Amino acid sequence: MKKLSVFFAIIFGMMGIVRADEGMWLPMFVERLNYVDMQKMGLQLTPEELYSINNSSLKDAIVGLSNGAKPRGFFCTGEIVSQNSLLFTNHHCGYSSIAALSTVEHDYLNEGFAAKNFSEELPAEGVSASFLIRMEDVTAEILSVITDDMDYMARQKAIGEKIKELEEAASEDGKLNPVIKGFFEGNEYYMFVYKTYTDVRLVFTAAQSIGKFGGDTDNWMWPRHTGDFSVFRVYADENGEPAEYSENNKPLTPKYNLPISLDGVKQDDFTMIWGFPGSTERYMSSYGINYNVDVFYPIVYEVFKAETDVMDEYMKVDKAVNIAYADNKAGLANTWKNFEGQITMLRKNKVAERKAALEAEFTEWVNADEDRKAEYGDVLETLEVMYAQLAEVAPYLFYPNFTAQLSPMATAAEFSEYYQVMTSKESSKEDKKAAAEALKEIDVDAMFKDLDARVEKGMLIAVMNIYGSKFENDELPEAIQKLMKKYKGDWTALANDIWDKSMFSNAETVKAFIEKPSAKKLEKDLAYVMYNALIEQLYTAAPAYRIANIAIAEADHEFVKGLREFYAATQPDKVLYPDANSTLRMSYGSVKDYSPADAITYDYVCTANGILEKYIPGDFEFDAPQRLLDLIETRDFGQYADDNGELITCFLSTNDITGGNSGSPIMNGKGELIGLAFDGNWEAMSGDVNFEPKLQRTINVDIRYVLFVIDKVYGATNLIDELDIHKAMPEPIRVEEE
Repeated sequence: MKKLSVFFAIIFGMMGIVRADEGMWLPMFVERLNYVDMQKMGLQLTPEELYSINNSSLKDAIVGLSNGAKPRGFFCTGEIVSQNSLLFTNHHCGYSSIAALSTVEHDYLNEGFAAKNFSEELPAEGVSASFLIRMEDVTAEILSVITDDMDYMARQKAIGEKIKELEEAASEDGKLNPVIKGFFEGNEYYMFVYKTYTDVRLVFTAAQSIGKFGGDTDNWMWPRHTGDFSVFRVYADENGEPAEYSENNKPLTPKYNLPISLDGVKQDDFTMIWGFPGSTERYMSSYGINYNVDVFYPIVYEVFKAETDVMDEYMKVDKAVNIAYADNKAGLANTWKNFEGQITMLRKNKVAERKAALEAEFTEWVNADEDRKAEYGDVLETLEVMYAQLAEVAPYLFYPNFTAQLSPMATAAEFSEYYQVMTSKESSKEDKKAAAEALKEIDVDAMFKDLDARVEKGMLIAVMNIYGSKFENDELPEAIQKLMKKYKGDWTALANDIWDKSMFSNAETVKAFIEKPSAKKLEKDLAYVMYNALIEQLYTAAPAYRIANIAIAEADHEFVKGLREFYAATQPDKVLYPDANSTLRMSYGSVKDYSPADAITYDYVCTANGILEKYIPGDFEFDAPQRLLDLIETRDFGQYADDNGELITCFLSTNDITGGNSGSPIMNGKGELIGLAFDGNWEAMSGDVNFEPKLQRTINVDIRYVLFVIDKVYGATNLIDELDIHKAMPEPIRVEEE
């Protein structure tokens, strides 16, 4: 039995044993911290087979997906599944690339895509795939530059310089990509050395009616029938080294690729997930939780929801708009629903109250010793005061910030530097001439590419009305007060005039201005006036916001340092794990159902029958391809059916994951791929802050459904032939001789 988490010790201490497959563990510590426990649960691999820097191991098949050749973090995870570096990840991880490659004529988003050979594979521009070479503890080197007389900013500067020095030394003249990150709020530091490949190509995607089946309605919900997967390939030069895209590049020969199991899952089977979880806040104070739930999350939810509602209106009826806005809408919708879930479940699961109980225990321990009191006595009070300051200034920063990002204000922002030069008394004629010439470097067509006037105007009206509802007239910047007087408080009328009268609403008038620029014309433009007023409001709030965040960061550092000492003194057997920070982690657990409420129990698997039950012809979220429906109706599942003849689409496990783990492989005790992690469940949306052992589940797309779609729905047998597929032979029926 693993130890309970830091924050559950107090709450569940009197409730008996609670099984908690909690923790996102650093692979370099697996043998010391986790291996025995994993063996007992069903792991059959050795520590060396899991993580090795000298020999090929499972970690060599795990890929961090990001943008650029020197990524600092990863938006998703992928896994290598063939000797030609075929890479599986989620459909929503590949969504941006699929959308970028789609056109009205070649609508891969809605029709799917399957390359028959290497030459048909499409470059996923901007996407990179990073393989971890090694990780190492550099805490001593980093903290050696810190002295007691340094303030917070001086410490951060010294740490930053040391990190840069160590990363450069480990880069092998730019061949490798070392990244050093802080753990436990800057109390430990580790270096991760990656080799990053930038030639990544799309190989296969199902239509989004499979890959995104259920849309926003089903997001974070169970049961789930989403085929959330896509397939890419990593390419390298003739020596197997990273190289920019070239027709001469070849598929990378990987150090290791994952075998695939068709044996399926059953209740309590051992599972492990490897990947790059983005961010958790398991050590957040009750004050931070309350700020997020009461202030920050509601602001983001309201604005992003309004924007996606406008997008939906036009995306549902216009194929070109659907393609153009698909990626942007997906990101915004994922964020607002995540925040909606966190607001709901952090409150329902009483996470702030439970953290407050821990803080009371911590305070009692601190106050029992004068030295501890001198070091940690003010930490929680600082957090309380500074989060209150954040709550006070946040509306004055975030609402104007989101509003200023709207078109045409965002376009007008590109001309701020020109205006400053032209109106400055210190600017020479040469400066002004250069500023005017610099405008010609603006790629106006790129700025307006794929923008739909109906969508942009609709979002402008919606968000400006939200903005206007949040402030009394005397709280608004003077320029906006004047506009409100002119428009008699009608934000919709103002938004309409900004769109209809600003030269920044369309490409042709922007180009005309660039050809004949004028500071006087600029300062009279409604969008430019609105943009500057919003920025003035934002900048006025920014200093207090920045001061509060610096104080919170410093207090969090001390609080976590104190918590570690508290547990070392009071529960010395407890093993703490660091928050996720987009570095390679391993979590382990088991296949398991759950009960979300009284008299309700959810099975640990769901089947393709649910697709027929949810199917709504022509619906934006619940339509499905006819080929898929026919195969389900005739129960033509081939080798991908389970022992009962059913096709499993998704299954649940108790693994601890978060964003960034999307696309991560979920494996059985043999290290065989049994599915792809793609979501958490609604009832445990508070899980990034506090792990919920009875409720928290990972939703995984079953690998058999993945292969069924590739093989039976799209006929891409060339990809099936690449894979190392395992299936246990049935036990022979033995007849005893008499």
